[in-house]
Amino acid sequence: MSLDTVKLKKLLIRALPYILIGLVCTNLGEAWRMAEGVNASEKLLSFFTTMGIAFGSPLPSFHPIDLMVGLICGAGLRAAVYIRGKNAKNFKHNLEYGSARWGGPKDIEPFIDPVFENNVILTKTERLMMSNRPKNPANARNKNVLIVGGSGSGKTRFWIKPNLLQLHSSYVLTDPKGTTLLEVGNAFVHANYRIKIFNTINFHKSMHYNPFAYIHSEKDILKLTTTLMANTKGDGKGGDPFWDKAETLLYCALIGYIHYEAPKEEQNFATLIEFINAMEVREDDENFQNPVDLMFEDLKKKKPDHFAVRQYAKFKLAAGKTLKSILVSAGARLAPFDIQEVREITMYDELELDTLGDEKTALFLMMSDTDGSFNFLISMIYTQLFNLLCEKADDVYGGRLPVHVRCLIDEAANIGQIPNLEKLVATIRSREISACLVLQARSQLKSIYKDNADTIIGNMDCQVFLGGSEPTTLKELSEALGKETIDTFNTSDTRGNSPSYGTNYQKLGKELMSRDELAVMDGGKCVLQLRGVRPFLSDKYDLTQHPNYKYTADYNKKLTFDIEKYLNTRAKLHPKDEFFVMEEES
Repeated sequence: MSLDTVKLKKLLIRALPYILIGLVCTNLGEAWRMAEGVNASEKLLSFFTTMGIAFGSPLPSFHPIDLMVGLICGAGLRAAVYIRGKNAKNFKHNLEYGSARWGGPKDIEPFIDPVFENNVILTKTERLMMSNRPKNPANARNKNVLIVGGSGSGKTRFWIKPNLLQLHSSYVLTDPKGTTLLEVGNAFVHANYRIKIFNTINFHKSMHYNPFAYIHSEKDILKLTTTLMANTKGDGKGGDPFWDKAETLLYCALIGYIHYEAPKEEQNFATLIEFINAMEVREDDENFQNPVDLMFEDLKKKKPDHFAVRQYAKFKLAAGKTLKSILVSAGARLAPFDIQEVREITMYDELELDTLGDEKTALFLMMSDTDGSFNFLISMIYTQLFNLLCEKADDVYGGRLPVHVRCLIDEAANIGQIPNLEKLVATIRSREISACLVLQARSQLKSIYKDNADTIIGNMDCQVFLGGSEPTTLKELSEALGKETIDTFNTSDTRGNSPSYGTNYQKLGKELMSRDELAVMDGGKCVLQLRGVRPFLSDKYDLTQHPNYKYTADYNKKLTFDIEKYLNTRAKLHPKDEFFVMEEES
């Protein structure tokens, strides 16, 4: 059917009632025409007699005068309806002050996968399908989730653990205190997951992580340097940006040299520290060359356009005293790598971050919740992880990883800043990657990411409030929930010589949940916001009801995951190990 035909059909349907009324009115015209009388009064009396004759036939009259009467009546009625509709008041009964309401089963139903395991667990009654391509594209939502809950609100028990036990993806979990792995690790063993452990609490119970192992190009060098600079600033206020820029040039030069020129076993932070330690500067002798200067001079003769050479030349533009200050700053920034345990754990790599999207893997990043000295390593892992997986999805798998990777970033405010997180959360969905930020208050996110915090929150299609008392969080959530329209009445009682009584009814707008109501919310309840859907006031998920609960230490202490035993059963590889390949004779 052509477009014009469709429009004509719609026009005829809208005009049909007026046409029918016009045809009926032709019989009125016929009755008036047949009425006898000299004046209007006599014709009116006769009109009621002839009406019976005119309406005796079910067919309309086709006399020209009668058709004109029908036309005038139909057109007049249409004009009256148009004028009334144009001047009509816009009454919204029971919605005058707001239409907010709590969502129900029908609201969440289009977003739930019938198979329980194929969902993100949000609350006891609400879930979100893992598929990014539902039957109705309008129901597509990203799997980024913002979880806000004060201390003791059950972020781990009611949200993190149930979602880990779904076992439908690869998982990267920030594990403060290192207890979550002990409690759910056995479930991953039962499901034949690869388990990776990076432990900044106890380096002896950790696998090795070498950021240099994931450097493949000059842009990777810059990304690593940016992450290092962003997360080792300390608590002091920023000063002259010159010093940070000069330090960045130094790191880019040295890391570039290590990546392109050093043997594989020396590509690590230990070598970087040795380079900085060897960079002696003499203020009274501008022409003095330390071993690193000589090393770059030799490289310049061989490869004058080398990336490291160009960066080092810019760094050396500074005067002797300035160079000394830059080196002092660099030494202070890299002080954690002077610790032998830290140098050892970053000597080589076992985490294999770029393989998390290839097969089901669980990576646990343990960090201290009281001491943040080594949290920058966690931030570096996340930065490299996102970049590596996005590149692999685009270059190897045509844009989508075969296994979804879920990053559950508990205590997201304590790991430091992940560079460009506001851009990453907006683009990782199509690559089958999702990020879940777990915070104690929204203000924590704003303190780290400043103006980008709202952008990050805006790219979280799911937001879950588990309870808390932080004022900013309560205020923003109450406003986001909106207002509902309620009925109120006032009574009056006047006593005296002439007593009177009265009742006044009116409508008012009330917050769906006010700040004080949110502050004293039942500990077993939570508030869920899903983009494009009414909010939900639901019960928190009961961990004991999960089908895989029986594999956890919460169910039986004997099922506690033994980290030492797991690490000792693996073959430990060291850079200096020698291997002999022997071919079996046929």
